[in-house]
Amino acid sequence: MADHHEHEESKSESLMEKIAEKIHDHDSSSSSDSDGEKDSSSPSVKDKIFRLFGREKPVHSVLGAGKPADVMLWRNKKISATVLGVATGVWVLFELLEYHLLTLICHILIFALAILFLWSNASTFINKSPPRIPQVNIPEEPVLEVASALRIEINRAFAILRDIASGRDLKKFLSVIAGLWVFSIVGSWCNFLTLFYIAFVLLHTVPVFYEKYEDKVDSFAEKATAEIKKQYAVFDAKVLSKIPKGPLKDRKKD
Repeated sequence: MADHHEHEESKSESLMEKIAEKIHDHDSSSSSDSDGEKDSSSPSVKDKIFRLFGREKPVHSVLGAGKPADVMLWRNKKISATVLGVATGVWVLFELLEYHLLTLICHILIFALAILFLWSNASTFINKSPPRIPQVNIPEEPVLEVASALRIEINRAFAILRDIASGRDLKKFLSVIAGLWVFSIVGSWCNFLTLFYIAFVLLHTVPVFYEKYEDKVDSFAEKATAEIKKQYAVFDAKVLSKIPKGPLKDRKKD
C-alpha cells in the first residue's frame, strides 16, 4: 500500500511539473510575442513622425555635416559670430555707407602695394630683409571641378524649366510661378546685396532654432501641410479639374 501511495504521489508531482512547464512555456512565448510586437510597432511609430520637407537625417547631416554646417548651427560660437559679424560689416559698408566694391578693391590694392613698395625700398637703408611676397598661382583642378559642378547645376535648372514649360505638371507650374512672383515683390523692396544678406542671416539663424525646437516646428508644419492639401483639393475640384486637357496629354494617350 505504501508503494502504491508513493507511486500515486510521484504521478501527481510529475503531472504538476508538466503543467508548470506548459505555463512557463506559454508565458515565455507570449512575452516574446509581445516583445516582437513592440519591436515591429516601434519602426511604424517612427515612420509616422512627420518631419519638415520629408527629411530622414539630422539637421547637421542635411546641411552637409561639414564645417559650413558647424558654422550655421553654431557648433563653434566664436567662428559663427565672426562670420556673421563680417557679413554684417560688409553689408553696412556697401549698403548704408554706399561704398562700392570696385572702389574698395582698388583702395585695398593701393594700400597694400604702397606698403610693400616702401618696405622693399626701405629695407636697404634699415639693414633688414625685404618682405617675402608669395607667388600665387591658381591650381587648375579646383577651377575645373567648380566649373563642372556649376555646369551640372545650370543644366539641371534648364531641364526643370523645360519640363515646367512643356505643360506636363500644372501643380509644379503654379508653384514656380507663385515663387517667382514672391521673389519679384521682394526684389522690388530691396537690392540684391540686401537680399543676399537677409538670406545669409537666415541661414545662420533659422537652422539652429529649428534644431532646438524641431519637434514643435514639425508638429505645426504637419498641421499646416494637412490644411494646405485640403485647400488644394478643394481648388483642384472646383477649378483645376474643369480646365480642358491640352493636346500634349491627348497625344500621349493616343
